[in-house]
Amino acid sequence: MERLNSFLQSLNESKAFHVIREIWNFKIIKVENSSITIGTLAVGLLLLVFGFFLAKSLSRRIYAKVFQKLKLDLSLRHTIESFTFYLLFVFFALFAMKMANIPLTVFTVIGGALAIGFGFGSQNVVNNFISGVILMVERPVKVGDFVDVDGVFGSVDEIGMRSTRIKTFGNKHMIVPNSYFLEKNVLNWTLTDHFVRLPLRVGIAYGSDTEKAKELLLHAAQACKKVLNHKEQKVYFMDFADNSLNFELLVWIHLKDVMDRVEIESELRFKIDHLFREAGIVIAFPQRDVHLMPSDQAIRVSIDQSS
Repeated sequence: MERLNSFLQSLNESKAFHVIREIWNFKIIKVENSSITIGTLAVGLLLLVFGFFLAKSLSRRIYAKVFQKLKLDLSLRHTIESFTFYLLFVFFALFAMKMANIPLTVFTVIGGALAIGFGFGSQNVVNNFISGVILMVERPVKVGDFVDVDGVFGSVDEIGMRSTRIKTFGNKHMIVPNSYFLEKNVLNWTLTDHFVRLPLRVGIAYGSDTEKAKELLLHAAQACKKVLNHKEQKVYFMDFADNSLNFELLVWIHLKDVMDRVEIESELRFKIDHLFREAGIVIAFPQRDVHLMPSDQAIRVSIDQSS
């Protein structure tokens, strides 16, 4: 015991400890008769970080114990979980300030000093955060929806504080700022429900039997297991194009996964190619006519009969 007391006394008298104590008690600002020191600020930040992870853990536990038992759709449960996290985090942030003896009015003083610089630096972050809150409340895009963003098709995996995570083909994830969904045109395939009318385009060669082509396209749709045959399938003759007669097959599907669209389109193309080959209908490909301009010198043409 005497050794411990002597060690503490020598530590208290050491210059290093004196310097550390001076730094720890260094006053940064004084508000309402309360001094904000480096020590109190460090304690506040430590409690804030701890509160963030604790709020995240508690919101997930509440979600698992309570919200999963309620008969709510996945997107609404995710929205409630996010708002639960925000409320808990605000509570822990205020608690951290109270424990560190940091008065709320410190934000007025510091905010007035850093308003210009911090405002310009954080406007993008604040914009995305507010956009995320709007997405959760208004729900034009929600967790579980299938969306098309800049030609990339995927399902909304998570709507976070700053960005939204979209799961695409091949289990890849695309990170999109929340403000993008409010400022740009985004195609939501499943805004109201997961029943989607999927278009499939095919061109056949000129001179082909168009009525037979329509019949075979409908037959291919009926033979596909994942196509909803209780809903009417449609075939439209879209255009007399440069190199083909263009048709569009419209089928109803129940979209559950990102791979569903790829698998159904692939299966339909296999069936259409097989049926067209049997019926002698040629799927068109680009063709070009070559015109030779007359010149002073004749062009020699020879026929090779060796084969």
